[in-house]
Amino acid sequence: MTALATTDLQGALPLIARGKVRDLYQLPNDALLFVATDRISAYDVVMENGVPNKGKLLTALSEFWFSHLATKCPNHLISTSLDSLPVAVTPYKSQLEGRSMVVRKLKIFPVEAIVRGYITGSAWSEYKKQGTVHGIKVKEGLRESEAFEKPLFTPSTKAEQGEHDENIHPDKMVELVGEKYAKRIEQLAVELYTAARDYAIQRGIIIADTKFEFGLDEETDEVVLVDEVLTPDSSRFWPADKYEVGKGQESYDKQFLRDWLTSNGLKGKEGVKMPEEIATKTAEKYTEAYELLTGKKLAF
Repeated sequence: MTALATTDLQGALPLIARGKVRDLYQLPNDALLFVATDRISAYDVVMENGVPNKGKLLTALSEFWFSHLATKCPNHLISTSLDSLPVAVTPYKSQLEGRSMVVRKLKIFPVEAIVRGYITGSAWSEYKKQGTVHGIKVKEGLRESEAFEKPLFTPSTKAEQGEHDENIHPDKMVELVGEKYAKRIEQLAVELYTAARDYAIQRGIIIADTKFEFGLDEETDEVVLVDEVLTPDSSRFWPADKYEVGKGQESYDKQFLRDWLTSNGLKGKEGVKMPEEIATKTAEKYTEAYELLTGKKLAF
């Protein structure tokens, strides 16, 4: 099975940008076409090879969460059907099937809205050194992977591809987006995380943390959920039956890839190609998470 590393619509639609995972195209009706490729990144670096069908899984899981959380926050998704696309893209259906989201075009806030339910990753590293998380003083005596008393909102900057996101204090986000929108983004992010966390635990998955992105509907002044939502790319998913405080956890996300990079001295390095075993294992973990969360078997 071959991974789709990039799309090429031969000028059928104007290409706006290529992100770490998604290729973005302009549609004639002022909407956008998001196409999730099989690219995978870790430590803000895109691997040379991808994970077969990963883009289809991310699209299906995002669609599930958009629907599940629709009462909590408006989102940018219009359709995942290819029927709504121009006839000109018909020859490229094989690149688009199962990977496409037609979305509203919005002004994107330049922050990653990260919510942490448990102390792990970069938060654990900072806490061990300084007793803080994103500069926020938290309870003393926490152990690795321990739950916070309540979810912690810890934003970061949204870096361009090739650059690194920077963890920032919530006060810095106010400077970037303004007090009104900063407050609304924090409120929505925590509410969305809490709803997803409570749902997932019933399915045997702990959502340790996740990141959301938001846009602004300038006509209605409404903050809107955008991009991907609660996927293994944007979240840490832990098997609840194996959870144990005081150590790193097994996961259904790309922590498996991060660990391989770190142990091989490849963290943050460009031009890295994953061994087939790592790509296959990552695909298996993503698939298991999808099937547990949605109760559905993948059809591809």
